[in-house]
Amino acid sequence: MPKVRSAPDFVIIFATLFLLGIGVVMVYSASAIVGQRPPFHDPYFFAKRQLIFALLGITSMYITMNIDYWVWKKWAKVGFFISMGLLVLVLLVGIEVNGSKSWLGFGAFGIQPGEFAKIGVAAFLAKWLSDNQKQIVWFRKGLMPALGIPVACFGMIMLQPDLGTGVVLMGTAIVMIFAAGARISHFVGLGMLGLAGFAGLIISAPYRMDRITAFIDPWKDPLGTGYQIIQSLYAIGPGGLLGLGLGQSRQKHFYLPEPYNDFIFSIIAEELGFVGGTLVLLLFLLLLWRGMRTAITAPDLFGNLLALGIISMIAIQVVINVGVVTGMFPVTGITLPFLSYGGSSLTLMLTGVGILLNISRFSR
Repeated sequence: MPKVRSAPDFVIIFATLFLLGIGVVMVYSASAIVGQRPPFHDPYFFAKRQLIFALLGITSMYITMNIDYWVWKKWAKVGFFISMGLLVLVLLVGIEVNGSKSWLGFGAFGIQPGEFAKIGVAAFLAKWLSDNQKQIVWFRKGLMPALGIPVACFGMIMLQPDLGTGVVLMGTAIVMIFAAGARISHFVGLGMLGLAGFAGLIISAPYRMDRITAFIDPWKDPLGTGYQIIQSLYAIGPGGLLGLGLGQSRQKHFYLPEPYNDFIFSIIAEELGFVGGTLVLLLFLLLLWRGMRTAITAPDLFGNLLALGIISMIAIQVVINVGVVTGMFPVTGITLPFLSYGGSSLTLMLTGVGILLNISRFSR
């Protein structure tokens, strides 16, 4: 293992902290109206909690940035089984929110085990693939065991159910397995099977089918299944080039549900316009570029795959979230990394960035 550290990638730090700063400001802007009403009675309620989560996340990022990344290879199996244990626990004693039993409550705070699972699977899969890379070209001895790791977690997450988190987890795993050398021909057959299974998951749950029909024609049920996407587009459209101004959103006045969470990009586009929305996307592209550079230049295969898994996880969430709020994808509950309100997602994302930064310290 490499023993000499260099400075971490400051472009990753800059892009992450810039996005985080925008997120805290926009969470306040989008949530103040909700916060000042019962039961909160404080316009800063969500912003203060987001700031606490951000500080916890930055602390975790700093700590993981200074822990040599190959330590995670040693503890990857333990982390994976802890993640699985939490997914079992949430099914037994979890709190149901918006029809999904995906939260464990601890006093005034809660954690979402699915977020831990994404990091746990990425680390364990990076370990397994780096230890068994020569076998990955074989379907039975390589690809199937590798896919079994994320599929086990995906099954547990779908019991909650939480399709958005499951899609991000599986998408990240597929990118990592493909990068490790799996054959395209194997993916084609499994891809067709996966699409059939995905269609089955949608058909089996009426609310998911409603989201598909709302995606195709939201105006068919504008006050029901199509409501969220219509209100999101009503936010984005008036933003124009420069936006209505910070704090001047109309849709956050109880038109767009939870504007500080999954649909925060809609409020950014409404208040800061095309320029503000483009700035956010450029910051994500900057982060993606430097993250991929770190993955390519990591000194060993485990570092390559772990960095790729972390940056892929972030990129997939961004693509899906922005796709949903702009009407390109059906509505699903996925947060926008570093910007949406939420403790588990924010702190775990920043922890992942810390690991990525440590890998960058040893990059060639």
